[in-house]
Amino acid sequence: MTATRRNDLQWNQIRMVPILHNRVEFALEVRKVFDAFKPHHVAVEYPDTLKEKILAGVRRLPLLSVVTYEESDGAFVYLPLEPTDGQVEAVRLGLSAGLPVHFVDRDTEGYLPDFSPMPDPYAVTRIGHFAYCRAYMAANQDDPVSPDDLLREKTMAYHLQQLAETGERVLLVCGLSHARRILHCLNQPQTQVIGRRVRKGVGLAHLHGDSSREIMGEMPYLAAAYERGRAGVMEVDRLKIQMELIRAAKEKYWKTTKETPSRSQIRVLNRFARNYALLTGNLVPSFYQLIVAARGAVDDNFAYEVWEKGSEYPWQTEEPGLPVLRLEGEDLFLDQKRIRFHRQMKTLRTRLVPVPVRKKRRERRPGEWHDDFKGISICSYPPEDVAVEGYGHHLRKKALE
Repeated sequence: MTATRRNDLQWNQIRMVPILHNRVEFALEVRKVFDAFKPHHVAVEYPDTLKEKILAGVRRLPLLSVVTYEESDGAFVYLPLEPTDGQVEAVRLGLSAGLPVHFVDRDTEGYLPDFSPMPDPYAVTRIGHFAYCRAYMAANQDDPVSPDDLLREKTMAYHLQQLAETGERVLLVCGLSHARRILHCLNQPQTQVIGRRVRKGVGLAHLHGDSSREIMGEMPYLAAAYERGRAGVMEVDRLKIQMELIRAAKEKYWKTTKETPSRSQIRVLNRFARNYALLTGNLVPSFYQLIVAARGAVDDNFAYEVWEKGSEYPWQTEEPGLPVLRLEGEDLFLDQKRIRFHRQMKTLRTRLVPVPVRKKRRERRPGEWHDDFKGISICSYPPEDVAVEGYGHHLRKKALE
């Protein structure tokens, strides 16, 4: 059994879709391949010990769930299930089509997260998924492999060989860093690797709305656009979604400040964000870079509107039917950046409100009005107050500019 010459990502009747986890471009590719390949089975890079809870969490989407369990050393593991993850999308497609879904990975404890730099996923939309994967495999073919990774890849290859004996089409979704070695293992007979077969104490919780603003792999606004796209025509482009976010933030900024960023400010924002992304080796700015650009090009108030709108995930519920879990970036070992907003709260007077006053009375003798004046208050004439305050606000604004 050898890999086909036409496509290095297919082995016999097994079609492989390597992905970067929680990146919308790869979830889109999974959908495209699923529709074209029409598999009889779906295989994903999850251990079978978590299958029951993962399937339950995927069925709850678009509500967000977290699979939790405790390892033998007392460490807690949290596995968020997000709609933009290619594996989650594969499971959803398999369930909706009534196909068998196979969890082929090995249950490995103490597995450290991999923060190796990867090519910007947006390149997939320009050069194609196959060219992207082939270039990565060629550039990283001599990378060392850890013992845990080798055991995992042999486990996946063994289960895939068992599925191949059915003679039916199998769609495999796995991490890009494992794809080349899995294909190599498939060309050799594999035996079942010793490992955990049952895991007790696996739980499923609903992710709190505040936590979804912090820990989601993709910007929540982008994840929401992807979820809406699943119900209609699937046209989700990261750059276009970011421009939609800026427009939505402009509308909210107008409602709160009665001001709107100028065209030149938006041009500066886009140029700033693009250059910031290029400096970090990316094609498209991240959510954090977009917020920093908004603050630099406009102000903190506008940056706050970009953050608030961009971090909003609309599918939440008051009665999730599950325990509610709050997580922070540190719980998932996320390398997050923090930003503080110094917002200016403005008081706007849009019109004068008439105030009832006593009817004017004539003095019975000159200076009578002064008898009731104790000297502990000031006189105010509202029309002049509004004019003076408005002019002061205008001068402050001009001075800052």
